[in-house]
Amino acid sequence: MPGSSSSSPLVRLHKVLAEAGIGSRRKCEEIIQEGRVEVDGEFVTELGTSVDPSTQKITVDGNRIRTRRKQYFVLNKPVGVVSTNFDQEGRTRVVDLLPPDERLFTIGRLDRQSEGLIIVTNDGELANVLAHPRYGVPKTYHVEVAGVPSVEEIKMMRSGVYIAEGMVRAEECRLKRKLKKSAILEVVLREGKNREIRRMMAKVGHKVLRLKRVAIGPLKLGEVPAGAFRELTPSEVKSLRASASPDAASAKPPKRKSATRSSSSGGSFQAGGKRVTKKGAVARGGKKKKKKAPTKSAQPTESRRGQGRAVKQKKASRDKQMRRK
Repeated sequence: MPGSSSSSPLVRLHKVLAEAGIGSRRKCEEIIQEGRVEVDGEFVTELGTSVDPSTQKITVDGNRIRTRRKQYFVLNKPVGVVSTNFDQEGRTRVVDLLPPDERLFTIGRLDRQSEGLIIVTNDGELANVLAHPRYGVPKTYHVEVAGVPSVEEIKMMRSGVYIAEGMVRAEECRLKRKLKKSAILEVVLREGKNREIRRMMAKVGHKVLRLKRVAIGPLKLGEVPAGAFRELTPSEVKSLRASASPDAASAKPPKRKSATRSSSSGGSFQAGGKRVTKKGAVARGGKKKKKKAPTKSAQPTESRRGQGRAVKQKKASRDKQMRRK
């Protein structure tokens, strides 16, 4: 029976069909609703049904599906190859460099002119964890730039620069090697926006000549030649999962602290605040901190208003008594 208990973890039926190559998850939902799927000889039309693909017989249009084992590859993407699975221009894709009989996709992307480590898998759960910014899995790049960035420019990369999407920063940026007319930097990002490193380097005045990703979390590219790939070991997959912690993103030093700056005179400003204090004259309980506790400042105001009304009432009463006399 669908959803029967077993020692193996149950998986949503539409997900099992999608991983077996029947179609996208949405398409598989439609196939279920059309009554084309049987589980252990019974037709299933209810979305959300969970099954155990290792023990239950699942068929589509009378044909038993072939469950695919999870596969994980690390590939050294060459320059000129695109990361997307669908390219209207017919350019060489990363998945074209792997066995054609497997339904695989890349985790994250490298732009066409970038090279280096990219993970290819059919494990959607791991892909979501590694690609999503909230998990904060670090990506390490070796970046050759024109000229030699100064100490201040490298500090700017770490403290943050503004691009169209807002403030972005490198988790780490250090000078790795100086060349005659260029330099190689090691840059670590925890979340990547489109062409982020290239745009950041342009902001500090250096053009990127070559960009290569050399690591994702604990996984390093190593000696894999350009255009070649290798399958990950079980221990490597396990370490990748362990590196994807939801707390990693919140551990970043950061962007949020940069919204509050302190000057040598003791002043500070807060992002979103209406006032900027430049001098150190803001003492505890001072008037300039009224934004910090608006509810408290409202209470004495009401009290003063009440006192004012009482004084006016007493004066009116005295005036009335004087008129009677």
